[in-house]
Formats: sequence, structure tokens, C-alpha cells
Amino acid sequence: MSFFKKNTKDSLYDFSCIRQDIHCHLLPGIDDGSPDTDTSVFLIKSLMDLGFRKFICTPHVIADMFRNTPETIGAALSVLKKTCAEKHIEVELSAAAEYMLDDYFLELLRKNEPVLTLTDNYILTEISYATPPGNLSQLSFELVNKGYQPLLAHPERYFYYHKNYKVYHWLKELGFLLQVNLLSITGYYGKPAAKAASYIIENGLADFVGTDLHHAKHLNALANTGNRKLLKKTLGDKVYNTFGR
Repeated sequence: MSFFKKNTKDSLYDFSCIRQDIHCHLLPGIDDGSPDTDTSVFLIKSLMDLGFRKFICTPHVIADMFRNTPETIGAALSVLKKTCAEKHIEVELSAAAEYMLDDYFLELLRKNEPVLTLTDNYILTEISYATPPGNLSQLSFELVNKGYQPLLAHPERYFYYHKNYKVYHWLKELGFLLQVNLLSITGYYGKPAAKAASYIIENGLADFVGTDLHHAKHLNALANTGNRKLLKKTLGDKVYNTFGR
């Protein structure tokens, strides 16, 4: 019986294989993630119980929804850091942003406005869930020309790419690194996203993974035993989320 228990435990995914969560919405009250500091602290402590120790918080920057700036993001980060210190939570917190590649972002880019990177020149980006961007080649060219290394968040979740997996190779050719959501692998976002995530991983196209955690429902799905077994089977012991490889 003890061997069975040990074997079951060993079959669960160890989130410490992910050096840092580079995509999460833990900053309080500035996007559709954590609504307040108490919730942020709860989510952080729970993720640490799963093995995480470092978080790069990435609130949305979207023209018609969340016009966050380095100032609004920095203020929320300061509050969260202070609260964690007061509660003696030993965690490494920093902040970047998840930039929607819309006209507003293009304006920021062309005006050389300050943007928040994950580290060095790595910038987390996303595109519309509704329709494929018609100017993605132009956007990638301008990002690279400005000296940025773009990461595309959750490419497996864009339904319009599900009928042609060659597009994921094309995205890499454009200069994007690809970040897969852990929950996509488990089927949380549906079977098509799960199949696309598996394709990206199995073909060596996934450079990073992330929780994209917004709330307790995401947390519970990550902690689920069945999901952790599936993550273990899919990802194994490969170390993710180290920059400059």
C-alpha cells in the first residue's frame, strides 16, 4: 500500500520544474484577475504549495478594456509586495504585462513609450480570440526591429488556428516564442485547445509554459490530481521558463 501511495505521488506533475510563472494575473484590482490583495495572497500561497516560488505578474494591457501603464502596474506590485512581506511570505514577485497586439499597442511601440518586459527584452503578447490579426507579420517585424523578443501567449487557444497546425511553425518563423497554458493541456479550455497544445509541445515548439491564473477556479484545476497526472505524462521533467536559452 505504501508503494502504491508513493507511486501515485511520483506520477503527479511537480510544478517546481517551472522555474517561474511568467504569465499570471495576481496583481490586485487592475484587470480581470485577482480583485483584491487578500485574494492575491491566497492565490500566491496556494501556488507556492504546488511548488512555485517566483512569479512575474502580467496584467492585461488592452485598448478598450485595461489601459494599464507601468505606473498602475508598479503601484499594484508595490502593494502586493508590502503585504507579502508583512505576512512573512518568502516569495519573489515582479511585474510585466500581457500586451494585446492592437492599434493601441502599435501606437505605444511607434512612440517609443515605455513597456514592461518579462526580463531583458522579452515581451509577453496576445492576439484577439475573435479574429486573426491581419498585420501579424508587420507587428512581429516592428517588435523585433525595436529590439524586443516577442512571446505569444497561449497560441493553442486561438480557435482560428485549429484547422491548420502549420501556423504554429509560421509563428516561430515570424520571430515569436510560444507560451502554452498549463490548463490547455488538461482540456480546461476544450478539446481543440488541448489537441493544439499537445501538438505544439510534441513538436518542440513550446518555449514557455504558464498558469495564466486569474482566480481560484484555475487554481483548483491546476491542483486537481487527474490534471497533474496528465501534465506529468505530457511535460515530464523538462525544465521550462528559463530565459536566454
